[in-house]
Amino acid sequence: MEANERQKQAYKALIKTRTPPRPILRNAWRAFLVGGLFSLLGEGFMNLYTGVFHLEVKEAGPLTSATMIFLGAFLTAIGIYDKIGQWGGMGAALPITGFANSIVSPAMEFKREGLVLGVSAKMFTIAGPVIVYASLTSVIVAAVKLLLKGG
Repeated sequence: MEANERQKQAYKALIKTRTPPRPILRNAWRAFLVGGLFSLLGEGFMNLYTGVFHLEVKEAGPLTSATMIFLGAFLTAIGIYDKIGQWGGMGAALPITGFANSIVSPAMEFKREGLVLGVSAKMFTIAGPVIVYASLTSVIVAAVKLLLKGG
């Protein structure tokens, strides 16, 4: 038993010497920069819709979200979003553009299978469970609220 423990300790020490250090500060800075730029772009669209097109905030908000989703999907389709994601890490994954990327990426991988069996079938491979559990959670929350308020 002790020989096994020593082997585990030796293996851990070997891995520690061979593993390159993670550049945590650099990665955090990049994520902050990319996420901030996406947020700044979203604010720019919001200001465009409210200022130039004179829409109310209630109307401009969903339009801004739709624009950012389209932008994320478009950048994924032309192969740029993956490069942004590699460089910016979670800064590219967290905004709504990252959700669009998670839907479009599997679809792009299977486009050679055709529109129905490839793109359409694989589009919700990653996003499908998120949508299902979000819908289920909303039903549970609504039921609890209905029970607590009594109708």
